[in-house]
Amino acid sequence: MIQPQTILTVSDNSGAKLVKCIKVLKKIKRKSGYLGDTLIVSVVELRNKFKIKSKVLKGDLYKAVLLRTKYCITRKEGFSLCFNENSVCLLNKLNKPIASRVLGPIPKELRNKKCMKLANISAGFI
Repeated sequence: MIQPQTILTVSDNSGAKLVKCIKVLKKIKRKSGYLGDTLIVSVVELRNKFKIKSKVLKGDLYKAVLLRTKYCITRKEGFSLCFNENSVCLLNKLNKPIASRVLGPIPKELRNKKCMKLANISAGFI
């Protein structure tokens, strides 16, 4: 569960390393975000390699899709899936990924949530 003021890692090659959640965008008024939800985030820290030629700037606001959470996901088969970190992928104004690559696998639950573009550029599904 992701709430405002949560620090998240970025799992793409856009140039950002850490972001802070500002708001969870949902039709239902909930304060916590789950897998596949859209967030508004602010860039806190950039990667050292990409400071000069980064696609994002420190302090700017972006939309992001929540890819992995520490909160356990229970599937219909009966097992649960947990990740070690909370991570997102940054989006532009047209809700397309800024990056050209997503690092690490993403869960199968994101297939149904309008994230097929992210699925195509990721390493694979879990």
